[in-house]
Order: sequence, then structure tokens, then C-alpha cells
Amino acid sequence: MLPGAEEAVFFDGVSARRQVVMVEPSSDGRALRFGREVWPLYRLRRIEGEGLVLAHLTGAGDELPHDPARLVLAEGPLAEWVRGAAPALDRRDLRRGTWGRVAGRVALAGVALAAILFVFLPRISDLLADQMPLEQEVAFGDAVVRQVQVWLGDEEVPLCRKPEGLAALEKMERRLTEGQGLTYDIELSVMDHEMVNAFAAPGGRIVILRGLLDEAEAAEEVAGVLAHEIGHVEARDPVRLAFRSAGSAGILALVLGDVTGGAVIGLLGDHLLSASYTREAEAAADEFAFALLARTSVGTEGLAAFFERIEGMGGDLPEILSTHPASGNRAEAARGAGGGAVEPVLTAAEWEALRGICG
Repeated sequence: MLPGAEEAVFFDGVSARRQVVMVEPSSDGRALRFGREVWPLYRLRRIEGEGLVLAHLTGAGDELPHDPARLVLAEGPLAEWVRGAAPALDRRDLRRGTWGRVAGRVALAGVALAAILFVFLPRISDLLADQMPLEQEVAFGDAVVRQVQVWLGDEEVPLCRKPEGLAALEKMERRLTEGQGLTYDIELSVMDHEMVNAFAAPGGRIVILRGLLDEAEAAEEVAGVLAHEIGHVEARDPVRLAFRSAGSAGILALVLGDVTGGAVIGLLGDHLLSASYTREAEAAADEFAFALLARTSVGTEGLAAFFERIEGMGGDLPEILSTHPASGNRAEAARGAGGGAVEPVLTAAEWEALRGICG
């Protein structure tokens, strides 16, 4: 049985005038009638509001899927009947092609984000790196090393300071840097962490992780890795990488809504440890290392041997080489660039002291 006519409020969507109208079901029970208006039940859509606020689905070409007019029914028999009889009252309608437009805008936003991350950000980072005063870069590098110490473990990873090991490390540094006319004063340190890794931070800081000393079989292997990292330092690659990583992490944090900055800290630390330089930068650092090892009579045989052993580790590839060119090719290039050390980098006792620097 159809309910009787009831008083309702109508807003025509053109003026702000509130019109009181009498609303009743049509004789066939398929529509609501009031004044000259006929609203078929299948075109009714519920809008949030007090009482039962109805909108009428329209074929107009605007962005909204329904007419701006509103019909407000008080709670009662008519409103209850409409809730049961209108087949799509709570449906949310979208214009044809809406999803296509949304997909197009998302794709456009993705292209813009990629352009920022991979085109504009690298250029800006390079400019900032070239303009950064050396004193500020050194301070920046110290802060980066402290950040990595915290990021690597639940507690701050300590730097290893056993005197005999530090003396051996200093001797290796002098062998690689004295009389070479380097731009930076290289500062070497060892972190007490099992990861097989070494990384260069801004300002001439180079950090070896204990795992690399555990994996190496000779001082010449470590010297070769350090020569490669010195190549990155001299090219200012670490400060460029730091700017790019911090910038990309900051942009992604904004996109993903990371208001705490956790993504910035995490991605910056991860990028510095993985040392994901471009292949051009890696190749240039290799060439620098080969030349430096030849000039200092260390030779490249140790570095070649290290590359070969790394190649054999397969899935256990150390982080220092996981994003670098194929280790086998680098071993061949290293061996072709020079022979063995004219004189040992460290004595046997000094090498053992360096390996035991963390106690």
C-alpha cells in the first residue's frame, strides 16, 4: 500500500529559497510527485543531511552526477517507503569517463614526480654539491657518519679505536694519500658492524665496516677498496648522493604523508650504505683507484683478487658491490691495470692489528 502525501521542503538549486511542497507517490508507485516535478525512484540518490535528503540523478554535463536541487523528507511513512522502494538510493554515481580522467591525472602526476626525482633533483644536487664550502661539507660528513652509526643498529654502533689497529690504519692511509695532491684530507675510521661494506661520506670521511676486514685476506685488498672510495671522495660523489637521497626521500615523504621524517632518515642512511652511484661514477672511481694504486706501488692485484672472491659469493654479495658493475669484469680490468704490490702495504703483524681493531 502506498503512503499518503506528506509535507516536505524543496530547494530548487538555483535560489536559496526554501519551498514547502506536498509530496506523494505516483499512482504506479514508481516515482515521487510534487508540484510539476516527477522524480522516478530509480533516479533518487540520498545525500547526507537531517532527515531523508534526496537528489535527482540528471543527464546534465556538469561535473556533479546529480541535479543541484534537493528534496528533504521528514522522518515518517513516506521517507520509510522511499528507503525501501528506491533501488539505488545509496549508490555513488560517477560520470562516464571519470575513471579515465582520474587515471590520466595520476599518470601525469607520476610523470611529473619521475621528472623531479630523476631529472631536476640530480641537477640541483650537483649544483648544491659544487657550491658547498669545504668546511660545511666536512661538518655534513661528520653528521652523516653519526647518523649511520645510529641507523645500523638498535644502539649506536661504536667506532673501533684499538691503538695498534689505528696505527695500522693510519699507515695504510699515508701509503695511499701522501704526495698525491688530493683535494681532501682523508679521514679513515672503522665501525664495529658485521656488514661487509665500506662507504664514503661527504667531506673526505671514509668508513670501513668490520665485516669487510673479516672478509679480506690481505691488506692490499682493503687498500684497493679504499682507493676506490677515495676516487668517489675526490669526485665529490658522496655529497651529491647525500643531496639526492635526502631530496628524493623528502619528496617521497611529502607524497606518502610521512610527517615524522622517518622516510628521509631511513632512505638517506640506506642510500649511503648501498652507495648506489651511477655506473659512470663507479667506472670513474675504478679508474682513479687503478691509477692511485699504481702510483703508490700498491698494485691492483689485491683489488682484483677481492673482486674475484666477491663474484664467487653469489647471493651473499656485499652491499659495497651490490649495485656496482659486474665484479668479474672489474677484476679483469683491475688485473690488467697493474701488478702486485712492490712492497707490502702492512706487515703481517700490522695486518693482524688492523683486523683486530675492534677488539
